Amino acid sequence: QVQLVESGGGLVQAGGSLRLSCTASGLTFSSYTMGWLRQAPGKGREFVAAIVSSAGRTYYGDSVKGRFTISRDNAKNTVYLQMNSLKPEDTASYYCAADRRLPYGSTWTPNYWGQGIQVSISS
Repeated sequence: QVQLVESGGGLVQAGGSLRLSCTASGLTFSSYTMGWLRQAPGKGREFVAAIVSSAGRTYYGDSVKGRFTISRDNAKNTVYLQMNSLKPEDTASYYCAADRRLPYGSTWTPNYWGQGIQVSISS
């Protein structure tokens, strides 16, 4: 069973920071591209960030470039999303995701998903 478990969400005021974590099990973590997508109520799922399995190449959605940083620790089977300068429009459910495929630009359709974690930004 592949399982992705997110943690670190919550409520923060605009301009603040949060760090999301996702711990994976049931897969060979170092062989997978890991990333994050988000979905706000009434909106479609949006690509946030991804990081490749070995070379450290990262990808970001345009709306979060310069504010969010993705990283991974293969020894801990964990991927992180550091979110700075948060805005009310960042409010969404954030989903950890994994796939063997690499993103193409900001297009990514991962095979595995976590349950999601809520991030709420107050103005």
